[in-house]
Amino acid sequence: MHNGTQNSIVEALILASPEPLAARKIAEVVDDMTPRKVGQAVAELNNRYMEAAMAYRIRELAGGYQFYIVPEFTGYVEELFTRRRKMRLTQAALETLAIVAYRQPVTRVEIEHIRGVASDGVIRNLLEKKVITIRGRAATVGKPLQYGTTDEFLKFFGLNSLEDLPKMSEIEELISSREPQPQTELELENSKKDDHTGVKLNIADGTYDPNQTVEIDEITGEPLISEPSPANSDTDSADDSGNETDTDEVEQERTGLIIDHDAVRESS
Repeated sequence: MHNGTQNSIVEALILASPEPLAARKIAEVVDDMTPRKVGQAVAELNNRYMEAAMAYRIRELAGGYQFYIVPEFTGYVEELFTRRRKMRLTQAALETLAIVAYRQPVTRVEIEHIRGVASDGVIRNLLEKKVITIRGRAATVGKPLQYGTTDEFLKFFGLNSLEDLPKMSEIEELISSREPQPQTELELENSKKDDHTGVKLNIADGTYDPNQTVEIDEITGEPLISEPSPANSDTDSADDSGNETDTDEVEQERTGLIIDHDAVRESS
């Protein structure tokens, strides 16, 4: 059979198949054809489509071959047809499906241990959607069922095989790149003031005193509050009017005590 005829037969079989068609099945139909020759025929067909600037190609999908529209023309197809997903997966379903995909074959108990919640309903839903299936039983106590992904899973996510899944290292790198990076704190060289004396300016509580200063202990860093020094150290002090005020009166105003000098003399 001529090589061009074989390519046309391969093209017709892939085009007529509603599902991705495996090379093994094509080889069973076409005389003098092997899976390797099927791959060569697909490559020649794609070269022909590319040279003719056709809007479609043949790709490997879910272990078989299928026609697809070139991405630059999909926008026009989307305007003509309303895109509808045959199924929608919830967050819980995506979590469970990811565990099955990366840990298969996996049991329900292992899934629930990773998720931390019961997953019976989610697993049943995924089985109904045919994205997972029962692979067998585990060789443990009770022999629980083990689950794995199906070809529907590959088609839903546009994968040719499980090897096309992102590696765990790639996922961790992607997650870490999206996390906010901690800011580095820089210590200033002049973080401590050379002058350890500051004026107390506590106006809010009414204790503002311009004569009171705050000194900082260089060792402990604790504030040392010093009392204001008296303006005049003489025995007699002057009042606001300029008149001299008796020392005893000043002492009485400061302490709140009344000194009886006569009683003091009599007792002496």
